[in-house]
Amino acid sequence: MNEAIGESLAELKPWMPFAQDMPSVEESEKFTREARLDYLKRSLLHMRIYDKVTGSFIGCSGLHNIDWDIRNFEIGYWIRTTCAGKGYMTEAVNGITEFAIHTLNANRIEIRCSTRNARSAAVAERAGYTLDGILRSNRRGQDGELHDSKVYAKVRGAEF
Repeated sequence: MNEAIGESLAELKPWMPFAQDMPSVEESEKFTREARLDYLKRSLLHMRIYDKVTGSFIGCSGLHNIDWDIRNFEIGYWIRTTCAGKGYMTEAVNGITEFAIHTLNANRIEIRCSTRNARSAAVAERAGYTLDGILRSNRRGQDGELHDSKVYAKVRGAEF
């Protein structure tokens, strides 16, 4: 994971808080250990993505901003630069969506991204998510400016 972050730092920096500086290997290991504990506690469901053929690390995804009461989940994701544009992330999002629907009994699954992040929005659209709306000036981007956010969703009874 640390190697992938280093390879992709320039592409991740505008969108991901963790990618403002290159983490040390020890920091990446600490994150991985804490992510495993979060998964076991079901507070954040971090997931790693690997190439099916080579077994090499491709990126990260998972479910966060979880509301177990209403079974609402948000999918987040990033992919290493050399793997971008090959359909891996769309495949991963589709798999995580199926997991959330069938295993976690999701009622709503969201994908949120800055309106400036066209590649992230394209993944949501290719995965069949519906644009629910745009939240204006609702978050500060890594550039320090206010960003609008696109909110995509799939909802039980409508899309699944």
